[in-house]
Amino acid sequence: MLSYRHGFHAGNFADVFKHVVLTQLIRALQRKDKPFRVFDTHAGAGRYDLESAPARKNREFADGIGRLWGQPRLDPELRDYVDRVRALNPDEVLRWYPGSPRIARDLLRPVDRLVLTELHPTEYPLLKAEFRGDRQVAIHHADGYAVLDGFLPPPERRGLVFVDPTYELKDEFDRLADAVRRIHRRWVGGIIAIWYPILDRTPHLRFQQTLRETGIPALLCAELGLYPDDGPPGLHGCGMIVVNPPWKLDEALGRLLPELLRCLRVGDAGQTRLEWLARAP
Repeated sequence: MLSYRHGFHAGNFADVFKHVVLTQLIRALQRKDKPFRVFDTHAGAGRYDLESAPARKNREFADGIGRLWGQPRLDPELRDYVDRVRALNPDEVLRWYPGSPRIARDLLRPVDRLVLTELHPTEYPLLKAEFRGDRQVAIHHADGYAVLDGFLPPPERRGLVFVDPTYELKDEFDRLADAVRRIHRRWVGGIIAIWYPILDRTPHLRFQQTLRETGIPALLCAELGLYPDDGPPGLHGCGMIVVNPPWKLDEALGRLLPELLRCLRVGDAGQTRLEWLARAP
């Protein structure tokens, strides 16, 4: 437990997918003038050095953000995400990659707030240093699942819980399902976004069925797969399930997923999926 370090994977295709969706979710919250609060339960370090030894070991970023960085023509919504990365690299040299906390912070208005939790003893000090002195950001050295009950519902009554665990534990999907039930029970109107890896089909499909059985009325599933399921062991793709998806998020992702596949695919392999697991009438 707690052996995972995201620096080895920062900026890979899964990060690109994850952060494109996160950007869309926060942009949707901005459509109203009322303040909102974002919770990131597994925040990580905040930013990552792509010239560090971990990042350069397998250079996963080259097939992720590296594919989008130099493209002159991108969908405006994809460019919105790339601009979040560019904000950390004003000299146009791709060195720093923002984690979800930095992307979320970059999109906050003065009235909005960000709450970050991180348990890893090495990542937490880096996260704290990243946002030192920032009054819009609260940082907690804690298990994100364990402390949520004390935070919800937020005083703003609007916002997002972003859940992106490391999946080191065999029962992670069970813990996730329990967390989604608890969050939704305490904050019925809150948006919940759950990122998950696709290593093989069984675990996440079982998780999706479990969420269907909760009775939560609005569940949108988006997936990006770059490698065939019967290929070598490893990360074949990833997905995001959104509870209470904002209005027209499905339409935005319907445009963005094919564009992401076009930019990131390896050879002829790859597929996308966009499906309502539950949709309120």
